[in-house]
Amino acid sequence: MSGETTLIILVGILSIAGLFILTAVLIYSSMAPTRIRERISRYVETVPEMPGTTQLILKRREVVSGYRSKLNEFMGRFASKSLNLRLQSSNWQITVTEFIMIQIGAALLGLLLIWLISGSIIIGVIAAILFYLLPGFFLQQSIFRRQRKFQNQLVDVLVLIRGAVQAGFSLLQSMDVIVREMPAPAGEEFARVQREVQLGIPLGQSLENLSDRMESDDLKMVVTAIVINSQVGGNLSLMLTAVTETIRNRIALLGEVRSLTSYARYASNLLTLLPFLTALIVTLLSPGYFSEAVRSPIVIVLFIIALLGIILGNIWLRRLAHIEV
Repeated sequence: MSGETTLIILVGILSIAGLFILTAVLIYSSMAPTRIRERISRYVETVPEMPGTTQLILKRREVVSGYRSKLNEFMGRFASKSLNLRLQSSNWQITVTEFIMIQIGAALLGLLLIWLISGSIIIGVIAAILFYLLPGFFLQQSIFRRQRKFQNQLVDVLVLIRGAVQAGFSLLQSMDVIVREMPAPAGEEFARVQREVQLGIPLGQSLENLSDRMESDDLKMVVTAIVINSQVGGNLSLMLTAVTETIRNRIALLGEVRSLTSYARYASNLLTLLPFLTALIVTLLSPGYFSEAVRSPIVIVLFIIALLGIILGNIWLRRLAHIEV
């Protein structure tokens, strides 16, 4: 066994041992009685006796919950409001601390795995950076899909709210109709608005929080109209009718703009993929064509500069085809 392989195995063992010790400490601390539990127990009725299996399951859940709270408390210093907002937008049922731990765990896994496979620490570090960025990529994709789905539901949501208001319901009661009738994500988001209002947050602030999570210009217009209507008064049903018609016109105009700019988008994608397709075809026809080129550091630097130029060109073409509606 070589010295480099021994070092890799030693690093892996130390990492696993460190995680095990940290987990054991947090679990032990979570099982200890706390002042909060003691104060709650004074006002909560004693839980009746349950079968042994049920008590064991509840005890395990309590240990896991305590471990999770201790972990969040320990890693809370690394949390940020922007990341918390992104997790809320994606509706991932994890905390900011747990997401950071997933990123760190993915980076360690990528480092050890690629280091063992390739035998190079530099490649392992590059893989660790890529593995660290993967959870953020998946989070952003989840946010994009959820926001787009909410945007597609917005007109139906406004139609339901307007119908409920015309039937004599208040705005909060009409949101209850949305929670019952609309699927996710609209139903989930308005249920969150209701919970925030029940906790004492003003309705306008709860709607602004919803607008921040969904990042929709149409929703911001709706929230602004509702807030102004609540402050100055007026016919809410008539206002919702006007806003709904405006959003429908914007959607129609946006569809027309996308159809007119489709050629520019397809051209940008084709121009971006063309160098890679050409390199693939050349490699298939002549496998040793690039073998000498990749051995020269100057050629590698030129390849990196060309790759950056392709990426910047794609971004520039997309910006030219992007028109605000």
